[in-house]
This record gives sequence, structure tokens and C-alpha cells, in this order.
Amino acid sequence: MATVDTAPAEPHAPPSPPRSCAPPAQRPPSVAVPEQPQPTGASGPAHPIDSPGAPHPTDAPGPPHLVDAPGPPHSVDAGPPAAATLIGSVQRAMRLLETVAAHVYGAPAKRLARETGLALPTTYHLLRTLVHEGYLRREKGLFFLGEAAERLGSSGAQQKRRSAVEDTLAHWRDSIGVPVYYAMYRDGEIDVMCVSDSPEAPAVEEWADFRETGHAHAIGQCLLSQLDEDARRDHLARYPVQSITPYTVRDNDALLRRLARMPRMEPVVERQEYALGTVCAAVPITVGTTVATMAMSLPAHQADRLLPAARRLQTEIGRHLGTLTFSISI
Repeated sequence: MATVDTAPAEPHAPPSPPRSCAPPAQRPPSVAVPEQPQPTGASGPAHPIDSPGAPHPTDAPGPPHLVDAPGPPHSVDAGPPAAATLIGSVQRAMRLLETVAAHVYGAPAKRLARETGLALPTTYHLLRTLVHEGYLRREKGLFFLGEAAERLGSSGAQQKRRSAVEDTLAHWRDSIGVPVYYAMYRDGEIDVMCVSDSPEAPAVEEWADFRETGHAHAIGQCLLSQLDEDARRDHLARYPVQSITPYTVRDNDALLRRLARMPRMEPVVERQEYALGTVCAAVPITVGTTVATMAMSLPAHQADRLLPAARRLQTEIGRHLGTLTFSISI
């Protein structure tokens, strides 16, 4: 439990950016071109190519047309919309990539041309381009997926892992009735990866940067508690303790003593150290070298719910950690 060390000034959240109140732009009315008198003395309309001096088709007499008038476009029916433009070379290149991906041990150009139905010269041109851009690589006459294509695949796998974490957090949010946070400590920084909240269980407002105020919130304290002494001091050298509420720990040494006393793998609790009127708890997660945490927050008047909810979250994490092991490193 956090202790009261100092009583600094109350925090002030930064003002919200102003919203535009400008009314939508008004469109000027369409203007019709007045009808011109019909020419006389001719048996029929003169063709502009066959008759010198004939009026240009746009100047020809006739009923008024809004299309000839200055101003914005009018609402005349222009017919069915044009079909979407498809780039054939892109389609052919994607077919080649898919076909190469199906050959784990590579394939020659002639086989790729036959399987894709492309002409051999076209296949050679596309293969050279894809190799040049890094999407394919060529070894002993065989083509394989290149590093660029593998990066695309790893990005898709990363998105899938993130989706798995988000779905799990949403389930815990609804079943426990609290906003749930997932954060990691990587590259010397506190990184909040996912937040799952709802109108009934809103997340705490990040009024002060989570990275710079790790000493004040449960997420940061939980992550720092999993580091060794040198890593903690390195973090505090870059982000020293600062009092942001009357309940914030007073200095670096006081925080280091608190972190050293924290039991391993126990929920970390803070009460109004980061935001007045809010209490938080964080559950430590260590998988290999990954330092992570799942956390929750509640209004201060519901503080009696905090520790039981944190215990329940910890139980859920333990139950699902096996399936989340490959996902929490997003």
C-alpha cells in the first residue's frame, strides 16, 4: 500500500483541444445558360468540319444546360458508375508470389509460368522485379520468398497475436467488470500495449505520460519491481521521481526501498498516486526475458473491490498463460 510522504500541489490535466464549430460550406445555386435563337436560312444543321465558320458544339443553340454554366457540378444523372480500375501487372505479380509461397523448396521460372498461366517473358520480367524489390530471392535457378515478403508475413502474425490479447482483455473486462491494461518493459521504456475498457468500466485518463511517471502508477511499479537493481536505477536516472499527487512517493530512494520490499509475483497496488480518485492494481507476468503486466483500475470509492478483483485477474492469467505465451510479446 502506498504511503503519504509529501503533499505537493494538485495536478492539473492539460486542456482539451478546441473543436471546430464552423458551419458546413454552402453550395451556390446552379446557373442555367439562357436559350439562344435558332439560326435561319439553312436547310439543316451545319457540321463544324464541313462548314467554315460554324459554331463550336459547345456554343451550339439549344435548351439551357447546367453543364455549360459556371459553378459547382449539378445533379444530372451521369449514368452507372465506372468499374474500378484493376492493375493487371499487380494482379500477375501477386499470383506469382502466392505460387512461389506454395513451393517451400523453390520453383524455376518455367514451372511458375505454367502454374500461373502467364507467358514466360512476362514471368521473367515480373520475377526480376520482385527479386530486385526483395519480395523474392533466386538461388541456383529456383525462386523463394524474400525478406520483404517474410516481413509482411511476420506483420500479419503480429496483428493476429495482438488480436488474441485484445480479445482476452475484453473477456476479462466484461467478466470482472474493470478496465484491463496490458503493458511491457522493453528497450528501457514502459510501453502500454493494449487497454480494454467500456462506458461502464472506463480507463483512467493518461493525463501525465505513463512512460515518465512509472514511479506513480501500478503498471510502472509492477514492471520496475521485476527488474534488477541496475536496471531500476537506470530507469530512474532517465525518469526521476516527481510528485504528481499528494500520495506519490517522494524520491528515488524511497521508491527503490519500496520496490525491494515487494513480494515476487504478488499484485502491486497503488492508491491515488497517479490520479486522484483512482486506485490501481497490477499483476506481474514474466515469460522468459519478457517483463510484462496486466493491470486494472477502479474509482477510489470502490477501493474495497480492488484486491479481490486483482486476485481474480491473477487466477485468470495463470489459467490462460499457456495460450498467451506466444501472444504477450507483441
